[in-house]
Amino acid sequence: MGVERGVSRWYAQRQLILENIKSLEEKLASISEASEARQASEIDASIQAQLTKARERLHALGPCPQSLMG
Repeated sequence: MGVERGVSRWYAQRQLILENIKSLEEKLASISEASEARQASEIDASIQAQLTKARERLHALGPCPQSLMG
Protein backbone atom coordinates (compact mmCIF):
# COMPACT_ATOMS: atom_id res chain seq x y z
CA MET A 1 0.00 0.00 0.00
CA GLY A 2 1.45 3.33 -1.02
CA VAL A 3 1.33 6.71 0.63
CA GLU A 4 0.37 9.82 -1.25
CA ARG A 5 2.95 12.48 -1.96
CA GLY A 6 1.18 15.04 0.23
CA VAL A 7 1.25 12.75 3.24
CA SER A 8 4.93 11.93 2.73
CA ARG A 9 5.73 15.62 2.31
CA TRP A 10 3.80 16.48 5.49
CA TYR A 11 5.70 13.88 7.51
CA ALA A 12 9.06 15.08 6.14
CA GLN A 13 8.30 18.73 6.90
CA ARG A 14 7.00 17.85 10.36
CA GLN A 15 10.14 15.85 11.15
CA LEU A 16 12.42 18.70 10.06
CA ILE A 17 10.52 21.22 12.17
CA LEU A 18 10.54 18.91 15.22
CA GLU A 19 14.30 18.37 14.88
CA ASN A 20 14.81 22.13 14.60
CA ILE A 21 12.72 22.71 17.74
CA LYS A 22 14.66 20.04 19.62
CA SER A 23 18.04 21.53 18.68
CA LEU A 24 16.90 25.05 19.63
CA GLU A 25 15.64 23.81 23.00
CA GLU A 26 18.98 22.09 23.62
CA LYS A 27 20.86 25.30 22.74
CA LEU A 28 18.60 27.29 25.04
CA ALA A 29 19.19 24.85 27.91
CA SER A 30 22.97 24.90 27.44
CA ILE A 31 23.02 28.70 27.32
CA SER A 32 20.94 29.00 30.46
CA GLU A 33 23.36 26.67 32.26
CA ALA A 34 26.43 28.66 31.16
CA SER A 35 24.84 32.05 31.66
CA GLU A 36 27.14 35.01 30.99
CA ALA A 37 25.03 38.07 31.82
CA ARG A 38 24.39 40.37 28.85
CA GLN A 39 25.69 38.21 26.00
CA ALA A 40 23.67 35.21 27.14
CA SER A 41 20.47 37.24 27.36
CA GLU A 42 20.89 38.53 23.78
CA ILE A 43 21.54 35.03 22.45
CA ASP A 44 18.70 33.70 24.61
CA ALA A 45 16.26 36.21 23.09
CA SER A 46 17.39 35.29 19.58
CA ILE A 47 16.95 31.57 20.20
CA GLN A 48 13.56 32.19 21.83
CA ALA A 49 12.44 34.06 18.70
CA GLN A 50 13.63 31.23 16.44
CA LEU A 51 11.90 28.70 18.69
CA THR A 52 8.65 30.66 18.55
CA LYS A 53 8.79 30.81 14.75
CA ALA A 54 9.48 27.07 14.52
CA ARG A 55 6.51 26.30 16.79
CA GLU A 56 4.32 28.58 14.66
CA ARG A 57 5.41 26.72 11.52
CA LEU A 58 4.56 23.41 13.20
CA HIS A 59 1.14 24.74 14.18
CA ALA A 60 0.57 26.14 10.67
CA LEU A 61 1.46 22.76 9.17
CA GLY A 62 -1.72 21.41 10.72
CA PRO A 63 -2.87 17.82 10.93
CA CYS A 64 -1.73 15.10 8.56
CA PRO A 65 -3.66 15.08 5.31
CA GLN A 66 -5.78 12.00 4.78
CA SER A 67 -4.39 9.45 2.41
CA LEU A 68 -6.80 8.72 -0.43
CA MET A 69 -5.13 5.42 -1.25
CA GLY A 70 -6.07 2.12 0.34
